[in-house]
Amino acid sequence: MAASPASGFVNKLRAHLELLDPVTWISVFPGLACGAMASGSMQATPHDFLILLAVFLMYGPLGTGFSQSVNDYFDLELDMVNEPTRPIPSGRLTKKEALLNCIVVLLLAIGIGIYVGLDTGGVRGMVIMGMIFSALFVAYIYSAPPLKLKKNIFASAPSVGFSYGFVTFLSGNALFSDIRPEIVWLAALNFFMAVALIILNDFKSVEGDREGGLKSLPVMIGSRNTFLVAFAIIDAVFAVLAWLSFTWGFTVPMVLVILGLAMNVYIQAQLLLDPKGGISFMQGAVDDGFGNAIGKSDVQEHNSFLRFQVANNVLFLVNNLIIAGMIGIKYMQA
Repeated sequence: MAASPASGFVNKLRAHLELLDPVTWISVFPGLACGAMASGSMQATPHDFLILLAVFLMYGPLGTGFSQSVNDYFDLELDMVNEPTRPIPSGRLTKKEALLNCIVVLLLAIGIGIYVGLDTGGVRGMVIMGMIFSALFVAYIYSAPPLKLKKNIFASAPSVGFSYGFVTFLSGNALFSDIRPEIVWLAALNFFMAVALIILNDFKSVEGDREGGLKSLPVMIGSRNTFLVAFAIIDAVFAVLAWLSFTWGFTVPMVLVILGLAMNVYIQAQLLLDPKGGISFMQGAVDDGFGNAIGKSDVQEHNSFLRFQVANNVLFLVNNLIIAGMIGIKYMQA
């Protein structure tokens, strides 16, 4: 039976939404929340909540959505190997429809960025506009030729770290106060954490990357060495966060960060011993608890990374929120 016009429209709408990859949107919220909390100046008013929501829409469904849709637009050949069920390679969207998707979300993100920047005003408003414009530009050159930063891990991971783990902290902070020096430290640490996780996420596309000539770290040095490099960055981030907590006078958060580091090192050791099947006890969390948020994989090393990601992200996020809250309390008292 032929599909009705209504069902055809709904299916097309679903394909456009899938192109924006909704599971990635929430990744920007922790940075915005930490930045707002660390300001110590956000008020429980409709305006402050609405402006924070606007910035989440700007970075999440629109900004992150743009990065996902433009990536799919330029990576049709790779996705036919790595992810053939995505909207474009599966034929549910044409390339012209995907391009329209990119343009619409890009213009909406720019529009909200200009509005929020003007509403905030001054240097803080310029910071917000500068951050979103920079993130959108990096998202474009990450996937688009001739630069196509994703071709090389030394450019791709930092560009994603900047767009996901740095600009959101500064933007959330600038909404309500001058940029706190502590939030710059947290933004930098989240940049490096994002770099490490992006390195590990490349396990999912090793086959297509190798065929397409993309120099991801798993392609260049293998799975165990890739785990080793990423874990070294992650552990350094936890160590610096513990040291910063100590220098800022946050004793309890320092202890929590050290405990988190110890737990991470234990989990990492299991993965280094068995990159394909390590920490299998976490598989239930991926399948039943966080599967819809972080995805699933048939690549064994990538599935190991997903298990690690659940534990690492919870530990790191909780510590970030606690420390950001204590920074905000310090400025409120001052």
